[in-house]
This record gives sequence, structure tokens and C-alpha cells, in this order.
Amino acid sequence: MGAALTRYRVIAWIVGVVLILLMVIGMPLKYGFDNAIVVETVGQAHGFLYMVYLVAAFDLSRRAGWPLSRMILVMLAGTVPFVSFFAERRVSRWVTGQAAAPEPVANAPVR
Repeated sequence: MGAALTRYRVIAWIVGVVLILLMVIGMPLKYGFDNAIVVETVGQAHGFLYMVYLVAAFDLSRRAGWPLSRMILVMLAGTVPFVSFFAERRVSRWVTGQAAAPEPVANAPVR
């Protein structure tokens, strides 16, 4: 599951940075200065990268055994500026905490 987490973390950061560039630079240029070149190029890049983000989030969620609601929330995190960074940290804690927790042993006495 470590490789899936690494893939997710990398694409979450990339999607977050590209979305911030789109919102902070592209949108003001488009609507304030009537120059849509940044929105046209960065917007398409973000759209493609967001699809890669969805695949990485889905892969990680299936490997980690998350419920559907958690998977959907993590997937939506790439659509709001700065939220993908928060989600990446939270997901990393979930996955590393899940990996560190000992698995129950079958037929072990319950105390």
C-alpha cells in the first residue's frame, strides 16, 4: 500500500499547486485583463491531472478498504483550492495509522 500512498501524495500536491495557479493567476488574468491564455492551458492541465488524481485516490481507497463516503470526500478534495493539501496530510495519517495498527489474530482469546 506504500506505493499507492506515494502516488496519491505526489498527484495530490501537483493537482493542488496547479489549481492554485489556475485560481490565483489564471482567473484574474482572464476576468481582470481579458487574457485567457493561462486558463486555457493550465485549466486543461488541471483537468487531465485531476483525472489522474481520481484514479490514484480510487486505487488507494480500495487498497485501504475505505468506505464509499471517505473515498468520495478524498476525491472531491482536488476541486477546492488548498483542500488537496489538507486531504493529503489527513490521508497519509489514516493510511500510516492503519498500517501501524496490529491486525487481530484469528482464534485469539478476548480479554
